[in-house]
Amino acid sequence: MTWQRTFKRYLSGSGRSEDLSVARTLIFINLILFTLMVLHGTVMGLQMKAIMSPPTQLLVHWGAQFWPLVLNQNQWWRCITYAFTHGGLIHLAFNMVVLYMVGPRLEFEIGKAPFIVLYVFTAITGTLAGLFWHPMTPVVGASGALFGLIGFSVAYYHRIGTSIAIQMRNFMAQWAVFAFIFGLLVGADNAGHLGGAVGGAILGLLMPVRFPAQRRIAPLLKGLAIFCTALVVLSLLGLVWSWF
Repeated sequence: MTWQRTFKRYLSGSGRSEDLSVARTLIFINLILFTLMVLHGTVMGLQMKAIMSPPTQLLVHWGAQFWPLVLNQNQWWRCITYAFTHGGLIHLAFNMVVLYMVGPRLEFEIGKAPFIVLYVFTAITGTLAGLFWHPMTPVVGASGALFGLIGFSVAYYHRIGTSIAIQMRNFMAQWAVFAFIFGLLVGADNAGHLGGAVGGAILGLLMPVRFPAQRRIAPLLKGLAIFCTALVVLSLLGLVWSWF
C-alpha cells in the first residue's frame, strides 16, 4: 500500500524522486519476474512445482545464469538476469526479506546512485566467481548481490568507526552469518556469495567516507549508475528477445 501511494503521488507530479526506493524497486522487479515464470510454468502443466521448485529448463528460459550459453551463444545478459530469477517461493522470499531489511538502510546511507552501482557490480562479481567454481551449473538468485551489499557494509561502516557505524557493521555481519547458514542448509551457490561479498568489500574499502570526497566523485557515480541501470534494462530486454 505504501508503494501504491508513493507511485500515485509520483505519477500525479506531487511525489519526489526521493520517494522511489531503489531497493524496493528491485524487490518489485523480482516479484514480477517470478510471477510471470510461475504463470508460464502453470501453463506448461507444472502446477505447484512451478511455485516451489521450478525445473532447470524453466529457470534457464527465465534468465538463469548458464555459462556455456553466455560463452558459446553470446547470451551476456544472463550475467544480470540471473539475479532476478529465483528457484522457488522459499528462495525468493528469503532473498527479498534480506533485501528489504538491508537494502533501504544502506541506500539511505550512501545514496541511490552508489547503491545501484554496488548492486549491479556485485551481481556480476558473484557470477564471475561461479564461472571459476562451477561453470556448468545453472545459477539463479539475488543472493550474490545481497552478499555484496553486506560485504560493502561491513567494510564501509568499519572504516567510519563511530559507535552507530559499528552497530550497523555488526547488524550486517549478523545477516551475513544468517544467510550463509541458510545457504548451507539449502545448498545455495556459495561461490556467488563469496564473489558478491568480495566485490562489495572492495567497493566498501574504496568508497570515501567523508562528505567532501563523496561530493567530488558524485558525478562519476551518477554516470556509472545510469550505465548500470541501462545494463539491467538491456539485459531484461535481451531475455525477452531470446524467446523469439
